Amino acid sequence: MSCDDAACPPEYVHHLDLLHDYPAPEFPRLTIPREAWRNGLVLRMPNHLGDAVMALPALGMLRRIVPEYCSLQVVAPAGQRALYGSLPDVDGFLPLAKIHSGWSFEEILSLRQQRLGVGVLFNNSFRDALTMRLAGVPRLYGAAARCRSRLLAYSFHFPPREDRQLAKMHQTNKCLAIASALGAPRWDGSLPEFRLKPAVNELAPEITAFCEHPRMLTVASGAAYGAAKRWPAESFRKVAAAWVEADGIVVVLGSTSERPIGDEVIAGLRRDRAFNLSGRTGLADLMHLLANSVLTVANDSGIMHLSAALGRPGIAVFGPTDYTATGPISRKWSLLFDKVECAPCFRRECPKGDARCIRRITAEMVIAEMRRIGRAEGIPF
Repeated sequence: MSCDDAACPPEYVHHLDLLHDYPAPEFPRLTIPREAWRNGLVLRMPNHLGDAVMALPALGMLRRIVPEYCSLQVVAPAGQRALYGSLPDVDGFLPLAKIHSGWSFEEILSLRQQRLGVGVLFNNSFRDALTMRLAGVPRLYGAAARCRSRLLAYSFHFPPREDRQLAKMHQTNKCLAIASALGAPRWDGSLPEFRLKPAVNELAPEITAFCEHPRMLTVASGAAYGAAKRWPAESFRKVAAAWVEADGIVVVLGSTSERPIGDEVIAGLRRDRAFNLSGRTGLADLMHLLANSVLTVANDSGIMHLSAALGRPGIAVFGPTDYTATGPISRKWSLLFDKVECAPCFRRECPKGDARCIRRITAEMVIAEMRRIGRAEGIPF
């Protein structure tokens, strides 16, 4: 099925309003005595970029209940330093060098020296809960998972996902439910406040030039989770070609391993209009490029989440994953998804071999939605 330039069939287009859509359960309000905070709060943020971004609204709300004499510290992979360093709500960053092989002695000691009284885990790791207790954090809170409840002051029980059904409970709202139970105010739907560092004119000249272009489309054609989650490169190429024909430039973003996919996306397009920066940007560069793009077209990916949190509009194509659980936190994003009986399956490779859940979304549908967003945002296309 396809659509013309006027509109994409409405049954394919979804938007999230997380203040009202896909809520998590409410939990009893807990009281943290003032003296229990000691020097402050530590948050164990998720390892994956997209999951980390979905937890940022809860981080912002928790900041509001930390006593004024205390700090808010973040524990996260070392590669996410630029993300948390750009957030005024974060006072300190404790980097983990090896996220899959446990904390080093130096990392444990660094957290212990902070003498923080309260910790919240926005992941499901037993090892992290145990390590944070060993690092001297006496009060830990998080979801009940992997037999770690006895390590937590309170564990939050969320209902399990039903197989092949949309969850209708968003990850951001799960994190906010934990924050609310700890006394945080209700989230008002505002996006995180970022102060990007370094300044755009302090980046590499090539990156600065892209950021200053008035008609830059950013594209995230990869997806770390697996091939089933990726919209075909030829579909991205059609979208990119339409944008180039409208006098814009296209910048493909992603990891080094996704560079071959980016090459497919820009194949045959004007070399002065289409660029593959996959594997050639650090996180600080990536944030500036997304913040200065006119629009982003992406798979369900960390780049999708980051672009949305930075306040830019975009379009994401969903297939084997669930937009009601992990869609972007911004209302400015259009999520294209067609429910088939076997989706969402969360498989890395399509067991049927045809990936029809994601291939039902055509380039023409995405282009039509781009034009609709363009009219609403005053973007000529």
